[in-house]
Amino acid sequence: MTGSATGDTRERLIVAAADLIAASPGEDFSLRAVCDAVGVKMPTLYHFFGSKQGLVDAVIERGFDLYLGEKSAMESSGDPIQDIRAGWDAHVAFGLANPGFYTLMYGKVSPGVSPAPQSRPSAILLSLTTRAAEQGRLVVPAEQAAAHVLVTNIGVTLRQIILAAADPELSAAVREGTIAAITGTGTRPDNALSAAVEIAASHPEILGRAETQLLIQWLTRLGDRALDASEELR
Repeated sequence: MTGSATGDTRERLIVAAADLIAASPGEDFSLRAVCDAVGVKMPTLYHFFGSKQGLVDAVIERGFDLYLGEKSAMESSGDPIQDIRAGWDAHVAFGLANPGFYTLMYGKVSPGVSPAPQSRPSAILLSLTTRAAEQGRLVVPAEQAAAHVLVTNIGVTLRQIILAAADPELSAAVREGTIAAITGTGTRPDNALSAAVEIAASHPEILGRAETQLLIQWLTRLGDRALDASEELR
């Protein structure tokens, strides 16, 4: 087999496995069925992957490569909270378009085991929550905010895959609820101040970046004071 033919066969085996997994999410799949779908014998599959787990690992890695390829093509808005929104929607869209890959990437759980490729998109999300924290826009640590976004994003996506039906209204509602939880815009008594912070941070061109950052600091201090005053009255 030539190099390109070898690569094509390996890729077809990965896609066939992903398709079988998509057809029955959460269930086991047959290696023989994968080989039959591609038109090769079992020794060929073992030549490429060594074992069934080797094939599963390759499917997971390929899924993350596809996912990150799509994310890298997205342009940043310059606003970390808005980028979290866009990333959420892209995450759901990828899962619905690629259920076979996704159910292995995020739906197959083993206690204490996290697929190594998961660290790549998690690092991107953490960089966004870290930027938001630096701007004074989070009410929880950046690590907690990233975890909060990730687990709810996964849950919403898996639910739609299981039901085999997109639910954009549910996704948007959970997304906004999650963002409200990590930014405090939905629970703090200074909602007007929090909204002002979001508007300023989303449009730094209005005042200028230095002035916007200063305004955010002032509004955040006022919001903290309002929260303290509210707690004192309880």
